[in-house]
Amino acid sequence: MRGQPAVIRRAKIICTIGPASRDPETFRRLVDAGMDAVRVNFSHSSHEDAARTIALAREVARDVGRPLAVLADLQGPKIRVGVLPGPLDIARGEVYVFEALHDADAGASGGAIPITYPDLASEMETGDRLLFDDGRIAFVVEEVDGTRVTARARTNGVLLSRKGLNLPGKALAVPSMTHKDRLDLEFALEQGVDYVALSFVRRAADLAALRELVDDDVLIIAKIEKEQAVRNLVEILSLADGVMVARGDLGVELDFEEVPIVQKRVLRLSQESISIGITATQMLESMTFTSRPTRAEVSDVANALLDGTDVVMLSGETAMGEYPVEAVQAMDRVARRIESESGFLEDPSDVGVPLVRSGVHRTVPGAIAGAAVEATHRLGAPFLITLTTSGFTARLLAAQRPRVPILAVTDKERTYRQLALAWGVVPIFHDEPVSYDTMLARARRYAFEHGLAEPGRQCVVTAGMPFDVPGTTNYMRVETL
Repeated sequence: MRGQPAVIRRAKIICTIGPASRDPETFRRLVDAGMDAVRVNFSHSSHEDAARTIALAREVARDVGRPLAVLADLQGPKIRVGVLPGPLDIARGEVYVFEALHDADAGASGGAIPITYPDLASEMETGDRLLFDDGRIAFVVEEVDGTRVTARARTNGVLLSRKGLNLPGKALAVPSMTHKDRLDLEFALEQGVDYVALSFVRRAADLAALRELVDDDVLIIAKIEKEQAVRNLVEILSLADGVMVARGDLGVELDFEEVPIVQKRVLRLSQESISIGITATQMLESMTFTSRPTRAEVSDVANALLDGTDVVMLSGETAMGEYPVEAVQAMDRVARRIESESGFLEDPSDVGVPLVRSGVHRTVPGAIAGAAVEATHRLGAPFLITLTTSGFTARLLAAQRPRVPILAVTDKERTYRQLALAWGVVPIFHDEPVSYDTMLARARRYAFEHGLAEPGRQCVVTAGMPFDVPGTTNYMRVETL
């Protein structure tokens, strides 16, 4: 054994890449700091910028010898302010007129505020709320006339072009994917992205429509940021490979005191459904401009981890912040500290609970996974080994939160990258002829090289036989390293 066993961080970190982090030097420092995946935000990234980001991710991943997943985040049907002549000062108590436009780049007439949703007026009623810029600027509708909506300001603020508009409580008729989304999706798939996130999901049918457009081995993340999505969460999880608690828009669509409750529910259900749970938005927002997080932000990250999130995500902190590397370092420190706390991974009563809640323990894969985790703990094995094609077995094991790392060996490059976001999983790429013996040898070699175990230790191996059939976890064996 070479030195002390490596301490594996279980929770994973996504970084949004933007002007502050797109240069190669900063990007490499983000990887060194602990970044596991890059988010390409198509709300703000051009195809040229996205291509550079993805190419850089692939290059750096090869250099460091570990995977980086790429998440393409589609903008979705976000309603926004059109083009204004300049910043508009909003005064509380004053009345303003909004005009629905078919052309997002066209200006409104008669001094009205342009809105990029042609059906705005037909969807609104007296008393409805208009919330701009993540709820910072609020209006209440007083009159609807043709394509125009008259509303009174409830707050002071400065309204800028392209700021987002939320209409809480309204079930809008907009499609789940816009023309822009389809163009961005086509481009992202050509670039070989690993995950696609769909914004403003409302129902399972939205995901079904997206699934028809992507390859079977591309994983889909449903962003939970609408009240309708919260109501339809169970059916959404039946089709999603993962969910993101997108707390920005969610905190506008719902009363703010509801967001922590929804977060806990989403993360619990995602774990039970063997889906990846991601917590996002304003996690370390102060680090956009300062080098240290606030105490409240540290507590927020810690509580998300205690809630069972698989992944934590940084947005503006790494995309345009002044301290992107420091933000990742802070996230890494908090995660490691929480995971080191006695009891976080030590309560035997918690083992297998998610599978029991969902009924997965009654399936063959669930039974094998449960037995493997239990055997690992009884034997005091330093890690679990799983041989996987699609990554399902690894995610199934991860859902049970074993106290040891999961070494996931795969011969599929996309699976290798996707497993970078699986809780507690160490992805290992196998480029030799596929067999049980060669894949086990690859895991053994990795463990010795990285100081995870010494010869003679026992470990538990799970796999699906035959190897080329995804989702057939049906085999468990105890091996001596």
